[in-house]
Amino acid sequence: MSHHQPEPVRRSIEVEYWVVDADGQLVEPDPLVSASAGVEREFVKPLLEIKTTPCETTSQLRNELLDRLEAVLDAADDHGMRLVPLATPVHADEIADLPSDRTRIQREVIGEDFEYVRHCAGTHVHVEQIPDRVVEQVNTLVALDPALALVNAGRRYRGRVLSAGARSKLYRWMAYDGLPHQGRLWRYIDSTDEWRRRLERRYEEFETAALRAGVGREAIVSSFDPESAVWTPVQIRDRFGTVEWRSPDTALPSDVIRLADHVAGTVTHLRDADVRIEGDTGRITDEQIILPEFSTVLEHVNTAIRDGLGSDSLRGYLERMGFDVGSFNPISERHDGRSRMTVAEARERRLAYAAELERDVRQAQSVNTNYTGRQND
Repeated sequence: MSHHQPEPVRRSIEVEYWVVDADGQLVEPDPLVSASAGVEREFVKPLLEIKTTPCETTSQLRNELLDRLEAVLDAADDHGMRLVPLATPVHADEIADLPSDRTRIQREVIGEDFEYVRHCAGTHVHVEQIPDRVVEQVNTLVALDPALALVNAGRRYRGRVLSAGARSKLYRWMAYDGLPHQGRLWRYIDSTDEWRRRLERRYEEFETAALRAGVGREAIVSSFDPESAVWTPVQIRDRFGTVEWRSPDTALPSDVIRLADHVAGTVTHLRDADVRIEGDTGRITDEQIILPEFSTVLEHVNTAIRDGLGSDSLRGYLERMGFDVGSFNPISERHDGRSRMTVAEARERRLAYAAELERDVRQAQSVNTNYTGRQND
């Protein structure tokens, strides 16, 4: 990498957590929303989202996320609530939506399969668009998509084991099966114009499906635009001036920060590196970012969702793309071997991971004062 210090690429994250009571039952998080800036309700009732502002360095991002989380955890403690860093609620039948036109339209378009989306809690990483390098940013994030395996945080849906990355499977392969272009990973792009054309086509497909489902055109237009109607994992977000990666599960904050740090570092490296798409190996060096052909990326993505880090070829790929795989501890990799789990066991599981989240935040805050880890400044 070059030695001059360019402007840092700003990054922000949004993390969703399930909210439970002292018995591990899902509850609505109303009293927690005012605990800190950047805290919002999500589209289903028991989910809370915590966002950071765009930060210039990993240490800023880390401090802000941990401070906001700590404030929310304190408020949760006051109200007999806990936050759960699992990608699915483990076992739950119906999860209710907060009333909104947007959700109602999605439900009508997607039909019964929309139920799958209600069981998903994730992390979104935003990185600032680099002028003249947006295409390379998108393509690099597409190639990094298999890194979702580093934070897989749930194997179960309604008590049964689904896959190592249950949330990704619910989202990509089950919920949007009828509109596969909406939810799956898109192939590399050659230009931002090509991206916008794709977005328009997807929007037209969505609009057609909505009209067919009996939704009025005005209702569609008032709730959606081309940018907000797609759920593909890597997106150009012109509204925020970012490129967004939506694949990771919710997870322990230390792992989420580590992941966002690496992604932001790789995107910063794009400024100086030569980016090429070739072959089926992929690697990142000081001078080059070599992205494998899209078909190879897709194989790794499918492995990440099905098997997680159990796959040697996936681990090898992530290492070549610069990730320190051994420093991550994905919750999904801790099997208990049982094929089914009862509702009571699911509540216990939620409480166990709520306690782990609290420990993770306390530990991270205590090392925060003398944090000297690698900074992408």
